[in-house]
Amino acid sequence: MNVVPSSRQNPAQARARRLQPRPAAPSFEAERLHRKQRLAATFRLFARHGFDQGLAGHVTARDPEFPDQYWINPLAVHFSQIRVSDLQLVDHDGTILQGDRPINTAGFTIHSALHRARPDVIAAAHTHSTYGKAFSALGKKLLPITQDSCAFYEDHALFDPFSGVVLDDSEGERLAHALGPRKALILQNHGLLTVGPTVEAAAWWFLTMDNAAHTQLLAEAAGRVKPIAPDIARLTASQVGTQQGGYFCFQPLWDWIVALEPDLLD
Repeated sequence: MNVVPSSRQNPAQARARRLQPRPAAPSFEAERLHRKQRLAATFRLFARHGFDQGLAGHVTARDPEFPDQYWINPLAVHFSQIRVSDLQLVDHDGTILQGDRPINTAGFTIHSALHRARPDVIAAAHTHSTYGKAFSALGKKLLPITQDSCAFYEDHALFDPFSGVVLDDSEGERLAHALGPRKALILQNHGLLTVGPTVEAAAWWFLTMDNAAHTQLLAEAAGRVKPIAPDIARLTASQVGTQQGGYFCFQPLWDWIVALEPDLLD
């Protein structure tokens, strides 16, 4: 095991630290380990939410020392079994620099384009979640119908039309262009994608975006929805849709999954 998380050493102090901005890591090695641990935890959390269909789905984290390289999950390893030591390092050309397993070609195509186009993006998440796929088939964006869904108000886009599995570099570039400066994208007839300046934020945004899609599907099935007024939705987005909010919302999930599945840190 690489490290024993501080939250297991002293829970009270760990909870207090969650309310403070994370200090800068003292070295590239420390920051790399932090990102890889949160990346492995993300896969375990996604497995718990059922975001683990077949070979589909990938989450990446940019390397702190070599920004043109990123860590990704190996192909055909179930999300519930991914450990820090399983993560593979690849570059923008798809060369596997660390690891001896294949990677998802569509994952490489999508993430290399995103990381190249958005230097501010540290992590990106995409899976074929059930509610994300169902909502994406509607070919529209999320409405601000709840406080939680306001996190994506004016901060997500629609990528259409569906043109098959993303295997061509130009398709990855088109996807990155559709995302623009936003934190989330609905891939029509495909699913959801989120990005963030931290692994924690990207993971949380995916979890909460899938929840927002589920909520809207339920609400629209029940009757006519009443969206929140634009000015209030915009205000709420500034309160619940920040990158700091995404980072902090991930912390209880990190404590929970590490306590339940400490082998993810191996």
